[in-house]
Amino acid sequence: MATLKFSPSPPSSSTQRKLSAASSFIPNAARAFNATLSPSKSRFVGNNNCLKARQRIIIIQRASRSGGITCSASSSSPGNLPSALLFDCDGVLVDTEKDGHRISFNDTFKERDLGVTWDVDLYGELLKIGGGKERMTAYFNKVGWPEKAPKDEAERKAFIAGLHKQKTELFMVLIEKKLLPLRPGVAKLVDQALTNGVKVAVCSTSNEKAVSAIVSCLLGPEKAEKIKIFAGDVVPKKKPDPAIYNLAAETLGVDPSRCVVVEDSAIGLAAAKAAGMTCIVTKSGYTADEDFVNADAVFDCIGDPPEERFDLAFCGSLLQKQLV
Repeated sequence: MATLKFSPSPPSSSTQRKLSAASSFIPNAARAFNATLSPSKSRFVGNNNCLKARQRIIIIQRASRSGGITCSASSSSPGNLPSALLFDCDGVLVDTEKDGHRISFNDTFKERDLGVTWDVDLYGELLKIGGGKERMTAYFNKVGWPEKAPKDEAERKAFIAGLHKQKTELFMVLIEKKLLPLRPGVAKLVDQALTNGVKVAVCSTSNEKAVSAIVSCLLGPEKAEKIKIFAGDVVPKKKPDPAIYNLAAETLGVDPSRCVVVEDSAIGLAAAKAAGMTCIVTKSGYTADEDFVNADAVFDCIGDPPEERFDLAFCGSLLQKQLV
C-alpha cells in the first residue's frame, strides 16, 4: 500500500506503519473536485510587497523566482469590495490543529482508556478527512475499533458522537483560556469588513460550539454577534464538497461570485472554488506543502502592519481582476 507524504522529510519510523494504514482513509473527493476546476488566470504569492490599499487597488504583476506573482496596491473604492468575506476556522482564524484539536482528541482517547494516540504525522494524514467524527470513524474502520467500542453500527455512531462531544469540551477549555491565539491579521481583516458593511461568516467542518467559542473568546462578543457561523453538521457533506459555502451564500443573500473565502487547506480551497467563489489561501502548519494551484492568491498569513500581507481592499481587487 502506498504511503502518502505531506512534507519533504519522511515520517518518523515510529509512525510509518500508521501512515501506511491511514493512507487509504483519504477520500478521492478532493481530487475529484479539483479536477472540475478551471485554473485561475493568475496566482499571487504574497510577501511584504503587498501594501495596504485605502481607495482603488490595481494589481501589478511582477515576476518572482518561484514563478508566482507578487502584488502591490494603490487606492480603492468601496464599490469594489466583496459582498461577503468567508473564513475557514481551524488553520485560518487560529492554528488549532497540532496543539489544539489533536491534543484534545488524544486526551479524550486517554480518558476513555482506548489505547489510541494520534501523533503529529498521523494527524496530518487524518486532516485530509473533513470533520472530527468522520475522522475518527475512518481511522477505526481502517485500523480496527477499540475493544471498548460497541459492535453495532448504530451504537458505534453514538460512541463516536460521545467521543467528539468530550473532545470538543476539552478543546473549548483551551480556547477559553486563550492558550491558542488568533493568527496575525485576522482581527484586522474582520474589523475592516464589518466597518465597510461587508458580511462576515465562518464556514467550518468543526463543531459549532467550538467555532463559536473561538469567534466569541478571541474576537470578542460584540464582533461575534455580527458574524454568522456555519459549522459542523449544518450540511450533510463536508469539505471538499461546496455545500457549506453554497449554504453561506444563500443564507447571507449574496452572489457566490462576490464572495471572497480565506482558507488554509486543499480541501477547503476545492470547496470554495466549486462554489464559484474567489479564494485566498493563508498556509498553516499542516498545509504548507499542499497544492494550491487553483487559489486566487497564496500567502503565509494575513498579517498585521508592518508585516501585513493583504487587506480588505486587496480582496476586492481580486474580484475586479484588474491585471496590468
